[in-house]
Amino acid sequence: MLQDAIHLCLADLRHLLRSRETILWVFVMPFVFFYFIGTITGGQSIGGSGSSAPTPIAIVLPTGQDGVEYPQIDGGAETTIADTGGFVIHELARRLEAENFAVRYRSGIEAASQSGRQLKLPALTANVKTSSDALLEGQAIKPSYRHTRDGMGASLDEIRLQKAIWGLIADLAVFTIEDTTPSPAGFATLAQMDRSLKLDVKTAGKRQDPPVGFAQTVPGTMIMFTMMILLTSGSILLVTERRAGLLRRLASAPISRSSIILGKWASRVALGLVQITFAMIVGMFVFGVDWGSALPMVSVVLLAWACFNASLGLLLANLVANENQMSALAVISSLVLAALGGCWWPIEITPGWMQDLAGFLPTGWAMSSMHQLVHFGNGAEEVLPQLGLLITGTILMGAAAAKRFRFE
Repeated sequence: MLQDAIHLCLADLRHLLRSRETILWVFVMPFVFFYFIGTITGGQSIGGSGSSAPTPIAIVLPTGQDGVEYPQIDGGAETTIADTGGFVIHELARRLEAENFAVRYRSGIEAASQSGRQLKLPALTANVKTSSDALLEGQAIKPSYRHTRDGMGASLDEIRLQKAIWGLIADLAVFTIEDTTPSPAGFATLAQMDRSLKLDVKTAGKRQDPPVGFAQTVPGTMIMFTMMILLTSGSILLVTERRAGLLRRLASAPISRSSIILGKWASRVALGLVQITFAMIVGMFVFGVDWGSALPMVSVVLLAWACFNASLGLLLANLVANENQMSALAVISSLVLAALGGCWWPIEITPGWMQDLAGFLPTGWAMSSMHQLVHFGNGAEEVLPQLGLLITGTILMGAAAAKRFRFE
């Protein structure tokens, strides 16, 4: 039986890999998705407090009451607090630097000719020399933010910027409540006080970088395309063979039913492994993805994922009536499960109900395992529950597919 199954597996795999559609979706489209989605979502890093290089930002100083622009100031020992718009603006710059921004001061004339991140302070009214003076006299200071960045990195920049601004506003509110005048010494005193609410932030594993850009896109796209190719090319071929009478002819050959089913299933597993291997190699050498130190367990999980989808595809191919039904079911289910399971984005950024739902989906099991092993640096024992679910699903759907297998 095993010899016949291996013969059928190799014959089916050769036939699948000769198909132009299979070649396109196994080798070409994953590479395209890796590049474009990984680039859009920030490449290898989107910056932030954990980045090694600070993010440059310019504070654009306003025009003074005499209409004269401030000169360009790049920091350094010669820069005074007054040069930076007063001690309140200087305090804002300190908070931006704490959020891993590299702050520079620019005049309005120079800022107009430059691109990048710019926080522009509004023009000053009469009788005030700096933005801080205007603020202390009760005037509203409404800075405007301009940037040329897109994607998740731009959103993170805005979050860090808002954190610095709202932190400054909160401290100014403390001065108002205590009926004291803001001062550099006052800000220093507030900075040393114990906070009533503290947030303890730490990484969820040994890896320091979050799974963004290519680190998120390559595993997620690989998981999605493995499911899609096994539910399209793998399953549609079986439906076509049944409609054309090829399975009926195969049933008349001196081969057992078990050998035929096992061979068909194994060929789909092999196709999935071809795609997974290609994706991992491209991800490592082209996009710089680090698959972590638990590579053997990563390989076991991905093998289980290929087996799961081979069983699912075999079952669905025996339930549908024609190729059109199989194609529609395969594409829609693959895309929906990929989105809900965290293949398109880190599941942690989604609403709570979606995170809970991912725990009941096969794509969620696979992506959770990838994050635990690859991004969080955890050991094999952390993914045993997800691996057990994939293996259980493989066995149950494989048994159902064997029972419902139709030759005509």
